Amino acid sequence: MSDAMLWAALADPHRRAIVALLLERPRAVGEIVEACGLSQPSTSKHLKVLREAGLVRVRQEAQRRVYALDPAPMSALDAWLAPYRKLWNTSLDALGRRLDETSDDRTRPSAPKD
Repeated sequence: MSDAMLWAALADPHRRAIVALLLERPRAVGEIVEACGLSQPSTSKHLKVLREAGLVRVRQEAQRRVYALDPAPMSALDAWLAPYRKLWNTSLDALGRRLDETSDDRTRPSAPKD
């Protein structure tokens, strides 16, 4: 599995919706079809892409296929995003300080005008 395959698999909004569903718990294909509002063939194609990218695992339960997230690729993505998260946190911290300063300026009584 390559990083490019992971990003390509997650680029599609339907596949991201499936990943979000599977974050809650493993689900049978029928549940995923119903929750996403896609056709069964379309859902199966999306699941195949996610499976080939290593993002999901599938197990057979009688006549059902049950899909679950595989956390390993997510940790690889998290590690890749770590330097960018630091950048975002620095920017968000600066924004928070600026908002605090603005808030302080509004709550201070103003000096009387002559």
